[in-house]
Amino acid sequence: MKNDFQAIATILSLVNPAVCAAIFAQIEKGRPRRDRIIDATKSMLIVLTILVVAALLGARVLHVFGISLDAFSVAGGGVLVWIGAAMLTGGGAGPKPDGDAGTADGSAPSLVPLVLFAASPGTITGVITVSASHSKLDIPFTALVAICAVLAVTWIVLVLTTRMGGSDKGGGLVRDMMTRYMGLIVIAMGIQFMLTGFKAFMGFG
Repeated sequence: MKNDFQAIATILSLVNPAVCAAIFAQIEKGRPRRDRIIDATKSMLIVLTILVVAALLGARVLHVFGISLDAFSVAGGGVLVWIGAAMLTGGGAGPKPDGDAGTADGSAPSLVPLVLFAASPGTITGVITVSASHSKLDIPFTALVAICAVLAVTWIVLVLTTRMGGSDKGGGLVRDMMTRYMGLIVIAMGIQFMLTGFKAFMGFG
């Protein structure tokens, strides 16, 4: 249970539903609510596919290249510390969409900015690190549960955003505060992964 909560906290901080909602509100501006809900579902299914593949195959790819899971935990933890530091200082707020709703002919807007942020290299690294730390090449149930829980929460946040008509009034300060707080969590989790991986790699305890 402790591992489940730790994994959920790590992936939740990396996906960052608050920033996802801001990106979603911008790219879906002016769209009917039904279409926004469909796009929210579609984008989360794409992210789910990417992260599940990373969880299932990431550790096995490391094994093919002869990289130990303990060594990757140290390296992955270092990457998470770097990402968390960027979030903490305001440098990890994500891509800035141009705010255009759809295209000139009224077609659906591109969901690429949202997908790239939610399933960023940092998130994928976090998923693989969680998977490597808690599965030892077996089915990574902890990572899979965390992914499903986090994306369910993110989908709910996106759907709630549709009720506000894509408005982001007054949300900038709250979003920045949440991003910085989540950055602190990512740093702490990264350090934890590094210490655990180093301890196992060196054979301590």
